[in-house]
Amino acid sequence: MTTPADIRLRHIVEQCAVALTDADGRFRKNDLIEAVVEHLAHEDLDPHLMAAALAKLAQSHVTGWAEERNPRRWQSTGRFFHPRSVMKLGNGIWVWMGRSTDSDMVQWSRLSRKNRARVDRADDEVQDYSDEVLDAFRAHRDIVCLEDLERVVFGWSEDQTDQAALF
Repeated sequence: MTTPADIRLRHIVEQCAVALTDADGRFRKNDLIEAVVEHLAHEDLDPHLMAAALAKLAQSHVTGWAEERNPRRWQSTGRFFHPRSVMKLGNGIWVWMGRSTDSDMVQWSRLSRKNRARVDRADDEVQDYSDEVLDAFRAHRDIVCLEDLERVVFGWSEDQTDQAALF
């Protein structure tokens, strides 16, 4: 569920991103992070907003920590095992690899397969869309930007955009 504090934090990020965007529509992630930190440090934040920001910070660090601990093949042994690796079992349940059981291994394997299938489907959609757009760019060499191409070739208009879906 998206809370009002989440929406406000996303709006702050959006504002900072827009402010950092250059004439070519580009901005750097690290600059955006720095700008958001600066904004949050200098704004008198409502306690609920501060709590949401701290929760997002904690979530980010926990996720990063778990990604670092994700089982991977060790060059020295050729195996995935390390007792301090963390296996994600789904539904927010994690287990230290050294303490995992056979049923944990089955669940981890199933989740990995399911995630792989989802990633493959999403990548197929990205590749299909990219191919379609690149074909349109080749057919309309006078169009330079994707927004213009989407409007002219594919009929995109501002009223088709559900801005609420972005937030």
